[in-house]
Amino acid sequence: MDTVGGVSDNVLCAGTDSVLTFIDDVLSEVMDIFPSQYIHVGGDECPKAKWVTCPKCQARIKTLGIKSDARHSKEEYLQSFIINHAEKFVNSHGRRIIGWDEILEGGLAPDATVMSWRGEGGGIEAARQKHDVIMTPNTYLYFDYYQTKDTENEPLAIGGYLPIERVYSYEPMPASLTSEEQKYIIGVQANHWAEYIPTYSQLQYMALPRWAALAEVQWTNPEKKNYEDFLSRLPRLINIYALEGYNYATHVFDVKADFVANSADGTVDVVMTTIDHAPIHYTLDGTEPTVASPVADSILVIKQSCTLNALAIRTTGNSRMLTEKIVFSKSTSKPTKANQPINRQYQFNGVTTLTDGLKGNGNYKTGRWIAFYRNDMDVTIDLQQPTEISTVSFTTCVEKGDWVFDARGFTVEVSDDGENFTKVASEEYPVMKADDRNGLYEHKLTFTPVKTRYVRVMVPSEKSIPQWHGGRGNPAFLFVDEITID
Repeated sequence: MDTVGGVSDNVLCAGTDSVLTFIDDVLSEVMDIFPSQYIHVGGDECPKAKWVTCPKCQARIKTLGIKSDARHSKEEYLQSFIINHAEKFVNSHGRRIIGWDEILEGGLAPDATVMSWRGEGGGIEAARQKHDVIMTPNTYLYFDYYQTKDTENEPLAIGGYLPIERVYSYEPMPASLTSEEQKYIIGVQANHWAEYIPTYSQLQYMALPRWAALAEVQWTNPEKKNYEDFLSRLPRLINIYALEGYNYATHVFDVKADFVANSADGTVDVVMTTIDHAPIHYTLDGTEPTVASPVADSILVIKQSCTLNALAIRTTGNSRMLTEKIVFSKSTSKPTKANQPINRQYQFNGVTTLTDGLKGNGNYKTGRWIAFYRNDMDVTIDLQQPTEISTVSFTTCVEKGDWVFDARGFTVEVSDDGENFTKVASEEYPVMKADDRNGLYEHKLTFTPVKTRYVRVMVPSEKSIPQWHGGRGNPAFLFVDEITID
């Protein structure tokens, strides 16, 4: 399977009249095939680089009198001209257009419906402009994303992490909208992009039972939603899947574990549950649990490095093994403060993610990573008493195609009072090159041992993606995991 994707700069020329005719012809064929009221025109992920240098496109911009302003570039306004042309043509045949939220760039066509996929921002903006909206944010409703953090034992997927619990938690009516504006949110949709879904059987696996959670997101009032109640009803639905021979995912029957960095006690506290309250047997030495192993019937308090294995043991068969390696350092479960904001879309459990003893894998959306965007990572860790340290390290997760880049530097400062800091080590990192690998990058600073209570870790993000990349000039995301101090 081809696992290399991307967006080409070679897009339709907006300054050529025959291109407008071509668009009309394609839309005519689509309307001949599909009798639906709505016709989807896409409109997403259209780079404007060629339009900037194309004489015909620039001539069209001049003819239309388009100017750049604080909201949009003149090329974005040119995109709006194309979308408006498509809408007029579709409307002339008694139909309406739908487009992805990028069609907002340059101004929205008068009667367009917007599908908000890049989070909820586009949907909120469209609703405020009194346009119908279908909420389909990738952060909650992209069902081509992995359903579990154990990706090594899953069919190959595009990435991401979207367990059924997160799907169920989605509320499609943004609280930031007035009740009148909320009326324009007409529904939700889950997307199954098929680059990594080659068979119908695998499609079922990615859809079921997440479709059940989607149904309650759409049809249940927020005050009546209850995830625990949903789980109690789910086994009956899954019995129907089994009777029908569907290839459904069984992750809901696995052991669910919540890890909490307990800074008051300096421990990692683990709470494990199952959908049907099946007994959970565990070990801390890396061996496979058996019925003779201890049962996790309360909070499991971890005080030192270990490998936690856990199984739900049932008469009908055991769950898949939950395995987590917990590594303690001098920073583990210590009070940690973010001095600059974490990106809201990827804040997950917040700044304590950096000192919870758990390391993330190559999937930056599992909740084991937090992101910084348009600002730097700047955190202060309170070791709670004067402690001798000589190394500080952290890990980044890089996925250049998703605008996720490595750090540009690393500085460590120390303080006895939490206010006056002294730099003990620092280094800078070069701009990433096109052939630099994706994956995990560990950064470590070693310095003369120093006794200190507070440690400040500052890591600048990439503020301008290099010219070789489709996102050139834009800021990149910085995804960071465990800060280890020894």
